[in-house]
Amino acid sequence: MSTASLRLDEIAITHGGHPLIDVSASVAPGEILTLMGPSGVGKSTLLAHIAGFLPVGFRASGRVLLGETDLGLLPPERRRLGLLFQDPLLFPHLDVGGNLAFGMPPGGSRRQRRDEVNMALDDIGLAGFAERDPGTLSGGQRARVALMRVLLAQPHAMLLDEPFSKLDTALRDEMRRLVFERIRRDGLPTLMVTHDRADAETAGGPIIEL
Repeated sequence: MSTASLRLDEIAITHGGHPLIDVSASVAPGEILTLMGPSGVGKSTLLAHIAGFLPVGFRASGRVLLGETDLGLLPPERRRLGLLFQDPLLFPHLDVGGNLAFGMPPGGSRRQRRDEVNMALDDIGLAGFAERDPGTLSGGQRARVALMRVLLAQPHAMLLDEPFSKLDTALRDEMRRLVFERIRRDGLPTLMVTHDRADAETAGGPIIEL
């Protein structure tokens, strides 16, 4: 379980000299801070900056801190951030078990890793799916596998970019519950970008309107 807060310290993002984002916030372990606002204000760009993938043409200032660690001093792969997007982005050349194993930290025997993958699949109601082709999964199944792949990487914080927007109403409610329950259980400070106020209300955390 994470015990560190995620802090945005006077983050300002500009594009071509035009200001987009100017925000300071602190997100406690297990808390979900929601950023809401119209398209084009820079919500997803903020998440990209936090993750270390600020697009060309954008400039950012300020600091992103996870506990006492300044993430801006680390390469993206060492920031220990879990990213969940609109699309599951599963690897088509790997089976479901291979997709889950891809995100796991190195170490352990092949059998230990396989057992961990099987336990994770059972945890999300997909026992026996390890050898399935991701292309044969339903939308809800793909979303659950994508979530578990992120969690198996043992992130210290989560970034959610419109993660439920492409799911139908029933699946959206199911995935909200699953995602938010795991975030709270694992104590992960989380930043969520969404257009859907129901996402924010279900998350139950503070909301920043951009």
